[in-house]
Amino acid sequence: MNMKRKPQAPGQILEAQFMQPNSITQKELASHAGWTRKHVNLLCKGKARVTIDTALILGKVFGTGPDYWLELQQAVDLWDALHSEERKERLDGIMPLMKMAAA
Repeated sequence: MNMKRKPQAPGQILEAQFMQPNSITQKELASHAGWTRKHVNLLCKGKARVTIDTALILGKVFGTGPDYWLELQQAVDLWDALHSEERKERLDGIMPLMKMAAA
């Protein structure tokens, strides 16, 4: 993964590409999905992660399937992990256990 900028949070994409173009309010999505408006707001602000349950519901609501939302979340999670000083230090101290077989 060679990204210089952090990927957009899934909730930001939810709002910009799904809710706004279809004039769906946070309150409407919350009611339709069985969530609180606060949960939808936290998702849209990128302060709540997309869980498996959230991905299943968003996939059903918007016809994308859950994988779409999980892949967006995974990109953010991986970027965060690769840009964490603590994780960088830990990974720097780990050497490969096995050598790849010659192709």
